Amino acid sequence: MALHFERGEYAERLARLTARMQAEKLDALLLFAQESMFWLTGYDSFGYCFFQTLVVKADGTMTLLTRSADLRQARQTSIVENIVVWVDRVNADPTLDLKNMLSDMDLLGARIGVEYDTHGMTGRVGRLIDNQLTTFGQITDASYLVSTLRLVKSPAELVHVRRAASLADDGLDAALPLIAAGGSEAAILAAMQGAVLAGGGDYPANEFVVGSGEDALLCRYKSGRRTLEASDQLTLEWAGVSAHYHAAQMRTVVIGEPSMRHRELYKACLDTIEAIEEVLRPGHSFGDVFDTHAQILDERGLSRHRLNACGYSLGARFSPTWIEHQMFQFGNSQEILPDMTLFVHMIIMDSDSGTAMSLGQTYLTTQDDPQPLSRHGLDLMIR
Repeated sequence: MALHFERGEYAERLARLTARMQAEKLDALLLFAQESMFWLTGYDSFGYCFFQTLVVKADGTMTLLTRSADLRQARQTSIVENIVVWVDRVNADPTLDLKNMLSDMDLLGARIGVEYDTHGMTGRVGRLIDNQLTTFGQITDASYLVSTLRLVKSPAELVHVRRAASLADDGLDAALPLIAAGGSEAAILAAMQGAVLAGGGDYPANEFVVGSGEDALLCRYKSGRRTLEASDQLTLEWAGVSAHYHAAQMRTVVIGEPSMRHRELYKACLDTIEAIEEVLRPGHSFGDVFDTHAQILDERGLSRHRLNACGYSLGARFSPTWIEHQMFQFGNSQEILPDMTLFVHMIIMDSDSGTAMSLGQTYLTTQDDPQPLSRHGLDLMIR
């Protein structure tokens, strides 16, 4: 059995979850987020692109309902002992199998929480579940129960986070010699991803961002590759990944002599991150981080060029994104606690002048100063 953590770690997680379920008066919880299943049991699969759910009862018993293709995957990667297979065929309705299974688990009339807000739950599946379970019991949205528990990382989880951060640094080290006039975005991307995989890491939960020229103003992956020019800009956002735990970084690298606008925007990014480091600690909230970001950039006349979020929690995530639910956004009252792993990014996209500037790294929160999880500093990178 290939487990990333000791069984005692999983037992402690289950105890925390069932305590929360009892506080919420939930008799059972239907997990559809793959990262929730992974965190709780070790179950590691991309089978969530099909119907599957892990049912957790308040007494701690667990049953996985999945397809035959994932039966052995669950046995070899998780601590789940009770596995039920639904037969995938034309016009199959696995929610009927789920209803029958819940009845066998003596949950008729129970109060059941469902993880609706996840990529493992399609709109069609949500409608089928509601149709099947409306008269079965009391159904409630419990989308954020597990993701909230996952915010604070255990010492065992932090081993993987630190490994992921080291792999992210390896990726940047591999890229830097290739970033020059005539350099290929394809070669840069291959070197970065190759460094992570060669170091024993995993694929990221979403594609790395790589874009130069006018595409440096994008903060999403797009298909197509470009050759760098003598005077250019290259935006990179990438992550090291260990056991699905992510540590992200972001940089805009200037090729040739930086323009005055590049230097101005870089200074704004750096000043803002340094100010955020003063509030990225207990006693402040995720909303306070965003407010700091917005105030500084807006005072510099950059409100039209900034985003409405400046980072988020990171952890073990599966495709299509490494972004957790909890983001640095206006009004987010989530308290910052020790042992959170938080990605802070400054992204300025000045479409008027065609100038891009991004700067970001992952931090580990403590009782006091946050710890950057990178051996690279935040200097302006010029090649």
